Amino acid sequence: MDARGHVEPHAARADDEPPPRARRGHEGRADRRRQEGRLPGDQQELVDRRQAAELPVRDADRLGDPRRQARPDAPGRDVHRDHARLLGLARRRRGAGGVGAARRDELRQRAAGAGSARLARHVARTVPRRAGRNQVVSALPVAQDAIDAAAGDEAEAVVLTERSGLARFAGREVHQPTLIDNVVVTLRVVRDGKVGIAATNRVEPDGLRELARRAGQAADSSVATPGFPGLAPPADPPDVQGWDEETAALGPDEQAHRAAAAIAATTTGVYGFFTSGETELAIASTAGVRTSQSMTDATTIVVAADRGCSGYAEASSWRARSLDPAAVAREAAEKASRTNGAAAADPARYRAVLEPYAIGTLLEYFGFDSFGAQALLEERSYFSGRIGQRAFDEKVTIVDDALDPRGLPKAFDFEGMPKQRVPLVEDGVIRGVVWDRATAARASNGAHSTGHAPPASLLAHGPFPAALQMTGGDAESIEELAELVGDGIYVTRLHYLSVVDPREGVITGMTRDGTFRIRGGKVAEPLVNLRFTVSVPELLADVPGLTRDLTLVNGSDFYGERYPFGALVPALATASFNVTGSGSRPGL
Repeated sequence: MDARGHVEPHAARADDEPPPRARRGHEGRADRRRQEGRLPGDQQELVDRRQAAELPVRDADRLGDPRRQARPDAPGRDVHRDHARLLGLARRRRGAGGVGAARRDELRQRAAGAGSARLARHVARTVPRRAGRNQVVSALPVAQDAIDAAAGDEAEAVVLTERSGLARFAGREVHQPTLIDNVVVTLRVVRDGKVGIAATNRVEPDGLRELARRAGQAADSSVATPGFPGLAPPADPPDVQGWDEETAALGPDEQAHRAAAAIAATTTGVYGFFTSGETELAIASTAGVRTSQSMTDATTIVVAADRGCSGYAEASSWRARSLDPAAVAREAAEKASRTNGAAAADPARYRAVLEPYAIGTLLEYFGFDSFGAQALLEERSYFSGRIGQRAFDEKVTIVDDALDPRGLPKAFDFEGMPKQRVPLVEDGVIRGVVWDRATAARASNGAHSTGHAPPASLLAHGPFPAALQMTGGDAESIEELAELVGDGIYVTRLHYLSVVDPREGVITGMTRDGTFRIRGGKVAEPLVNLRFTVSVPELLADVPGLTRDLTLVNGSDFYGERYPFGALVPALATASFNVTGSGSRPGL
């Protein structure tokens, strides 16, 4: 905490990657704020969101607690621009004008129907909480209270509650247990055809009235944008699985126990975490929308590392009992044991096998730029002008399906519109993209919402898929894929990705934690971390094979608000993986 009471949002990653917003060599925070300017009401507020004396505090060292002792009296952070990252996908931003550059209570230029009287309602109410779960706020009543606070305006409230814990471990000990109880309310107000958005985590009556005031002020400062479809009408979201009582009930002791199981499973030094949580998303509006969904999720991530060697593994599910942290640790350690003595590889185009961790990451980046309607309409997408054309190997089928219980199911989007299964690529042929109401209103092809409206922090980028699936193939194992490749490269996972050319799907990055040579159809000697630059469509244009089994690869980064999502994908063999350079050896 600095002299002005600002709290840094930085906690060390499990595998020592820098935080998502690290900006070395750039201007200081104060300089950036002076350049950007601030609107009234945008000052960062510190509020105490901890309610039990025993709760440990995330980022305790940043709160004057270097020994990481519990400080339940320490103030939490209110929502502000540096945390407008509800989804990990916001890290795709490019430059100051990218995703999340605008503050949450900054004006949004949109249009809607005529506004009405601006009346204030001062109604004192008790903050609603779930029976038997005293630490968790019930989201739907809070959403209703938020639109009541904006009486006289068209309004839509989106409430995301979270109760989660994370047990981080390094070496041979669990060193950083955390527990978070939080609620974020985002209010969208429409006045005289203009839209304003503000957010807070203060849910008492005074906090919601202040939220309504700031959203209204942002609307007054905005200008109308033709084509805004107005607030979403009521809909009937489907029933989905995705909440598990046992997972929701896990506390710090149980989470630490699972982390300890990962440590005990191997003699190699392991670094990572076990996390589980319960999230509720609720939406209420003056247009009649009133819907909510509770979700659970659990993830184990392990990097096994020592001097000159490293390996990676992860597992995710909405049922914690489906995860075996010890097995995840053993997988990472086994991979690490084969990476000693890594050699460089010449820059060249190789045949390659990519594990699900690598495929999931590539699809996530490619999909964010190419699978959404706004990118299609603005001709920034690889799909622009190619709908109906064969662009991939006939073995490639990709859909977005948030209803599949094998993933992390969702019933509706951030406007309350029902989720739909959307074919993106079928047997190599490009079929379509995902839509929200705003992009469908702009289209001339009769498009309709597929249930993919983004959260307020990502409105600038439009709809995008968050439940990608790639259909598997006939291979029973990754070893079979190596036989199909013959001679090439084996890649466990990718990191530090960057989009070079979104129109052509070109992405660059580094391999990490398990890169090997394939010789004679067998995984052979280890390689150093490699720099690659690939066109995803080219990589998927010639696919010798895919595994039958699919793996859920978590897309969340567990910074900011919790909203679980991921990709369900196989391992894949490709005839085209372009290596452009060699990097460091694996390991510490």
